[in-house]
Amino acid sequence: MTSLPHRIMGSTFSLINIFLLSIISLNFQVDGSVIGLNYGLLGDNIPPPNQVISLVKSRNVSRIRLFSPDHNVLNSLQNSGVEVIVGTFNNDTQGLATDINFAKNWVQTNIVPFSQMVTFRCISVGNEVIANDLASFVFPAIKNLNAALQSFNLGQIPVSTTIGIYLLASSSPPSNADFSSDVKPTMQEITGFLAGNGFPLLVTAYPYFSYVYDPSGIPLSFVLLNSTDVVVRDGNLEYTNMFDAMVDAMYWALEKVGAGSVEVVICESGWPSNGNGNFTTIGLAQTYNQNLVKHVLNSGTPKKPEKNVETYVFAIFNEDLKPPGVEQNFGLFYPNMSEVYHIDLN
Repeated sequence: MTSLPHRIMGSTFSLINIFLLSIISLNFQVDGSVIGLNYGLLGDNIPPPNQVISLVKSRNVSRIRLFSPDHNVLNSLQNSGVEVIVGTFNNDTQGLATDINFAKNWVQTNIVPFSQMVTFRCISVGNEVIANDLASFVFPAIKNLNAALQSFNLGQIPVSTTIGIYLLASSSPPSNADFSSDVKPTMQEITGFLAGNGFPLLVTAYPYFSYVYDPSGIPLSFVLLNSTDVVVRDGNLEYTNMFDAMVDAMYWALEKVGAGSVEVVICESGWPSNGNGNFTTIGLAQTYNQNLVKHVLNSGTPKKPEKNVETYVFAIFNEDLKPPGVEQNFGLFYPNMSEVYHIDLN
């Protein structure tokens, strides 16, 4: 996660009191496979991985995201039926980009030993590194990791990167969205490769941060996914929640770099339950996350109504080694595995 100013969706929404027409599709996934959880490890009291994977499975969740290739967690995932997105450390990005042998060693160390008994959903080169001085290394790193996987007959594992919604220069209405000029050439290279290989783009999207930046200009119900009124109208597309607007904005931006076929996976979204006064109550966090899960399980977005959005809730645990404040309070569970609040995940 990055600092608050970079998470701003950046618009004031005009209120339109028209109800959104329901869109019915026969192609929705309703088995819970589109829901995952972020498994962070920045706590000195996080339970052992085998207990965590058992907890995840007990909630009928079949996907998790790891920010690094922790071998203890990967061992616990063996034969579990739980798929995983695995990230590389940000400081490995340059080495992965400039040295194919470094990439091969990374794959041989972190993927090959587990590849027969763990299902890898995707490998992410870094976490939100496009906006910093490592940006130029991301695309070469993706290519080298893909080549390294192929050398071990594991080329079916997608390789991508994780970006924040803040890379969009504009996003309201969604059809106006485009990548900011400083990252657009990089994103065009990366997404062209993803499109050519059928790999997804991983995106973090937090309506919470947009709302706390402009609470008087954004209706809370629009952010919490419990509005029945159309808040944003974009041509013939109507938006009752910010999450859909963010996802579709990314799809519009992808089209503008010739990568409209790339799937958007929301690898992080959530709401903190403490740390920022009345903006961060257990009630608000529970409402957002429960509505988010219900929404992505049962519908697509206005632009892509036939496709559920694969979404990973942030996060499993509150993590006490993160910076004080909201960053420590995104968890659905306390480290003792009791619930901070209850939500149904399927």
